[in-house]
Amino acid sequence: MIKFDVITIFPEIFNSYLNESLIARAQKKKLIKINIHNLRKWTTDSHKTVDDRPFGGGLGMVLKVEPIYKAVKKIKKNTKAGHFWVSRDNYKWFP
Repeated sequence: MIKFDVITIFPEIFNSYLNESLIARAQKKKLIKINIHNLRKWTTDSHKTVDDRPFGGGLGMVLKVEPIYKAVKKIKKNTKAGHFWVSRDNYKWFP
């Protein structure tokens, strides 16, 4: 079985896709397991803030490092497998 852990700030977006597609059949056959994690779970403020203004100003927002670090640390603690990061520009594998 291949296991996927997805960290997102919009976990509900994945529900229909994972339950109504070829991926749903693969999960039922126990070929893959997909765990969706809400990044806001690892925040410390009452508003569950995961983003911040860019260092040095400018337009847009960036994700805070602290919740991401806590999430990855917790998830990696429960697995011995490698992992990869997906960003808007590319992906990188870490064994």
